[in-house]
Amino acid sequence: MANVKDVLKIGFAYTGVVVGAGFSTGQEILQFFTNNGYISIIAVLLSGFLILFTGKWTADVGYDLEAESHVDSIMNTFGPFFGRLIDYILAFFLYGVAVIMIAGAGSTFYESFGTPPWLGSLILVIAVYITLNLNFNKIVIALGVVTPYLLVVVIIIALVTYFNSPMPLSEADRFAKPELTVDGAWWWDAITYSGFTIAVAFSFLTMMGADSKSRKVAGYGGIAGSIIILVLMLMINLGILSRLDAVNDVELPMLLLGGEIHPALGILLGIAMLLVIYNTAVGMLYPFLIRFLAPKSRGYSILLPVSLVLGYILSFAGFADLVGTVYPVMGYVGLLLGAGLFVKWIALLGNKKNRTRV
Repeated sequence: MANVKDVLKIGFAYTGVVVGAGFSTGQEILQFFTNNGYISIIAVLLSGFLILFTGKWTADVGYDLEAESHVDSIMNTFGPFFGRLIDYILAFFLYGVAVIMIAGAGSTFYESFGTPPWLGSLILVIAVYITLNLNFNKIVIALGVVTPYLLVVVIIIALVTYFNSPMPLSEADRFAKPELTVDGAWWWDAITYSGFTIAVAFSFLTMMGADSKSRKVAGYGGIAGSIIILVLMLMINLGILSRLDAVNDVELPMLLLGGEIHPALGILLGIAMLLVIYNTAVGMLYPFLIRFLAPKSRGYSILLPVSLVLGYILSFAGFADLVGTVYPVMGYVGLLLGAGLFVKWIALLGNKKNRTRV
């Protein structure tokens, strides 16, 4: 029973880090999958399959290397030159996604409750500042709490929309706009999205793997989180696909679907969105900060508010534009990470010396 709790703790926290503003609002799924039309269902399954393996590899390698940050895994996998290059690129994108979460909070507060975007973003900044002054275990627990709630709300909205949509699913291709997807080729969009997911999760999942009680718990935690992410991807894609005639005209597609069912459901989803936006902002900014400074050190206490204030200013570039610009590039970085992780994972399987903690 203890192992199951530990596995779910990792799985829920992993999901909480990945499922941020773009995911929960449906904007990510729309841009990477749904606008390809009916074939997007196959694309989601392909991407989920890749996420399943890379999630397990990341947690396993983090455990084996006892990684204190993503730097340990990257340097050990790619060597000093390429490792350092990838390390800096990943750190840049971690901060970029944190900025997107701040922008997403502004959009979600506005669409859900009519709150001015600047105020919504400011509320998130304050919440993240408070959380990142806690210790690591409390941060992991905070990240995992919202995942079951989000899962229930998304499944309800997706299924109700599917069964009650005025547009038959068979007509989805008529309203599909492949030109609005990241690449235009559904299979490459699927692969790129899996890369983006591992790039987002890599730093925090590496640390969670290292903090696990056993390699088995680390690996199963990665698998559990990947399965939850796949279910959420399928449900969100199904719901948006059922209203593809309308979702391209709004910034937050899932909020549109929830509001069409019942205003109360739209509010519940708005709350869920804000919670997962908070999750991802925490999950991105924490590994970014400890990449450079020890937690709770004097430098950490200075860099934390400075990075949040700068992120708040940069967030005014706009949510949807930031998603479309940053996420695809981060996907390519993630694909490189995934390939390197696979090679390292195979090497660790065959090398008992590197698995003394198992």
